[in-house]
Amino acid sequence: MNIKDYITKSNNIDWQPLIENGIVYEGISVKSLQFDKATNRSKAILLKFEKRASYPYHIHPAGEEILVLEGSCEIHHETLTQGDYLYTPPTGKHSVTTETGCVLFLSIPEEVILIPEEK
Repeated sequence: MNIKDYITKSNNIDWQPLIENGIVYEGISVKSLQFDKATNRSKAILLKFEKRASYPYHIHPAGEEILVLEGSCEIHHETLTQGDYLYTPPTGKHSVTTETGCVLFLSIPEEVILIPEEK
């Protein structure tokens, strides 16, 4: 095994607009850290949210992990700030909003599914 084959230099990757299923999420950019060829999707990413950007309500079929690297965001009525970690269990649901902007690390084993927000 050559460890160099498994290192991603995130500072050498340009931020790209977040586009999923033809939808462009305004104010959200992404960097892929680990792309899985078998499923044709990234399983580890960085997301950068501009001020007042948001990602809609969704479900995580296989769970998710989030680490806040910069700024702050609101998830399920809780504010997460730099250094906070969130584990969303399988079938967990939430949206993401930010007033200040933020950069998040996400580990997402399976694709999220957008759903109507529950009241």
